[in-house]
Amino acid sequence: MTPVVGVLALQGDVREHLAALQAGGARAVPVRRAEELAAVDGLVLPGGESTTIAKLADRFGLLDPLRDAVRSGLPVYGSCAGMVLLADRLLDAAAGQRTVGGLDVTVRRNAFGRQVDSFETEVPVDGLAGGPVRGVFIRAPWVEECGADVQVLARTADGRAVAVRQGRLLATSFHPELTGDRRLHAAFVDVVRQAA
Repeated sequence: MTPVVGVLALQGDVREHLAALQAGGARAVPVRRAEELAAVDGLVLPGGESTTIAKLADRFGLLDPLRDAVRSGLPVYGSCAGMVLLADRLLDAAAGQRTVGGLDVTVRRNAFGRQVDSFETEVPVDGLAGGPVRGVFIRAPWVEECGADVQVLARTADGRAVAVRQGRLLATSFHPELTGDRRLHAAFVDVVRQAA
């Protein structure tokens, strides 16, 4: 089975996720409308600017359908800003910032610093064969607190949680779509296949 996996295509690194999902075994499609969301087996919330993505989702009439889809069990992977969007609770959020929610975590926005503080490092990810992934951290968040059902899959060398999973929801602080390493996307496509 080739699952259809959407990428929320309102702002951010949409093209890179589409390519990574295709390479990971999915039919990847951009999602900009509620009817497109209803037609996918899984969804990626890409990196970008979380407040902008949330505002555009609201303006496009997608915020409530996204929340409903997550509550209904749609597999969703959020990278960087996508992690912020999936979080139930935020620290250092913009005034009135809204999220899709569903992931029982507290996420600190821009936790690693400003754009000039961006960096790359090797990140071992639990359950992912083939060694560490190259983590690209760009104004990245981290997870401060996790609920009981959330599994931490990766931490930085100083112990910050940067990849988590709760059921069909997966989130990373970093951008695997920018490195050419397709293993995390392939693992997410497997989650989507199992859920279908």
